[in-house]
Amino acid sequence: MLGSSPHEGSDGPEDRSILEAEQPDPTESLSYGPGPEQVADIFRPTDSPAPSGLVLFIHGGYWRPPVDRQHARSLARALADEGYLTCSIEYRRVPGEPDLMIADIHRALETLPATIGLGEATPTLMGHSAGGHLALIAATRHPGLVAGVVALAPVTDLRAAEALNLGSGAVEAFLGGPATARPDLDPVRCPAPAMSVTVIHGARDSIVPIAQAHSLAEAWPGTAQVVVVDDSAHFELIDPR
Repeated sequence: MLGSSPHEGSDGPEDRSILEAEQPDPTESLSYGPGPEQVADIFRPTDSPAPSGLVLFIHGGYWRPPVDRQHARSLARALADEGYLTCSIEYRRVPGEPDLMIADIHRALETLPATIGLGEATPTLMGHSAGGHLALIAATRHPGLVAGVVALAPVTDLRAAEALNLGSGAVEAFLGGPATARPDLDPVRCPAPAMSVTVIHGARDSIVPIAQAHSLAEAWPGTAQVVVVDDSAHFELIDPR
């Protein structure tokens, strides 16, 4: 069961019910590449023919295969109901092959706006947990394709996460080696992108420590703004129920 497995877990009092909750169907699902995991769920606003913005959402799961995009459909639908055309993307989650994940995010950024009929629209990139990490890295590498970032409980400091053994060895499994080997994939050790970066973190998060959010604010002063949600834990940030 997703709610009790270690791929994104700790022993804290986390409500994981969103991982197994019934989810709404997307408006449609589209491919952004030839691979079976290079797909996105598209959620279009129902009350407005012209969306107020475009969001590309990257799900979490500590970069591991068992957790896919389906648990984030409620959030994507909620964003669409607020007027945002939302693409919840899947990506290849192969342990020890982080560059596959980075390449998939890049490809989605390059191709999805035109595929869904928004031409040259520049999306806001949103991600949760490990997906927040991938969103931050994508922003540093492809700033021309990203309007801004909203990172929900992101992993921002891979070395600190590795030292804390977050996700039972998730960082080393993701990278295929120690965090020191890939500073280019460690947000706090990358130059800040020239865009708005908002980090939203629950004060009761026991899966990704809130110190990760503050570390990014210190590394990216003037760029990363931290919003602390006092009554929220980890999964509640993606649970609009």
